Amino acid sequence: MAEIARKKGKPRFNCPSCSNTLEFRRNISFVDAPGHEILMATMLSGASLMNGACLLVSADEVCPQPQTREHLAALNIAGINNIIIIQNKIDAVSREQALENYSQIKAFVKGTVADKAPIIPVSAVFGANLGLVVRAFEEIIPSPSINEEDDFQFLVARSFDINRPGTQINELNGGVIGGSVLKGKIKVGEEIEIKPGFRIKNKYNSLKTQIVSISQGSNLLAEAKPGGLIGLGTKLDPALTRGDSLIGHLVGIPDTLPEVISEVELKVNLLERVLGSEVQMKVQLLKHNEKLLLVVGTEKTAGIVVKILKNSYIISLNPPICAPANSVFAISRIINRRYRLIGYGKEFKK
Repeated sequence: MAEIARKKGKPRFNCPSCSNTLEFRRNISFVDAPGHEILMATMLSGASLMNGACLLVSADEVCPQPQTREHLAALNIAGINNIIIIQNKIDAVSREQALENYSQIKAFVKGTVADKAPIIPVSAVFGANLGLVVRAFEEIIPSPSINEEDDFQFLVARSFDINRPGTQINELNGGVIGGSVLKGKIKVGEEIEIKPGFRIKNKYNSLKTQIVSISQGSNLLAEAKPGGLIGLGTKLDPALTRGDSLIGHLVGIPDTLPEVISEVELKVNLLERVLGSEVQMKVQLLKHNEKLLLVVGTEKTAGIVVKILKNSYIISLNPPICAPANSVFAISRIINRRYRLIGYGKEFKK
């Protein structure tokens, strides 16, 4: 915004009002949440990395739209309370219509995690109130507190091979994993372990490698901490990381990560209505041997209900997962030949 306001010939990174040098405060990464109900599991994967969210509402449409309702439900499942509501396209409606839409938004979020969220009217076309949105980032979604003594954990959201086809073997770069630091920190040159890793016959073996580079956007860093999306360059064979093959894996210092699990006992919370369904449908209880889709962190895994207990369900997982502590498991079932979000669960504490 300062760059947009800068006059020709004036130095960069100066405040356009007082001309003092701007001070770097924080770096923010955005995860764009897809709107279509089929991609709800993908959206929940992104939500697991977020410290806060912007709920975008169009002023020229009735609120809530089905996708807006689903996104708010997903924020509730992911436990994201730091929310900014952005009422866009106020330039496309009259003042009275904008106020009516505002009232609809207030009624929609009442009693939800977004009940006290600020509603900022903006016009992306004319750049109106974008400064208020930036200020709200600092006030509503503060940078998370960091305990650098915690064991390092990193959740993989992407993995890829950066080498061009035909690159000579002695010029190959190692595989790259992208995602977000959950806790702790890591420096270039340190050893890491990746779980569950790769499968040999019926057993999963963790991967161990070394960090050779850390990047955030186009900036190279000496160490990675929580906040924003990070790319970690490694010494892994790039064949192991290409095509997002390591999505959902957990990264940490060797011998500090949780165990890989193929079965989990969940305390399940079901939604009142099925999300994404064309017709309002009541969510039915889980059944024995029912097939489910579970999303935990950035990992998707198939689940089968193997035992129904008084206050919990035991669900077998295929493939096995390595889940961070206190993870939320988003639960979807097949309804009308599609997986629909029906609730969420947390590991049952006996």
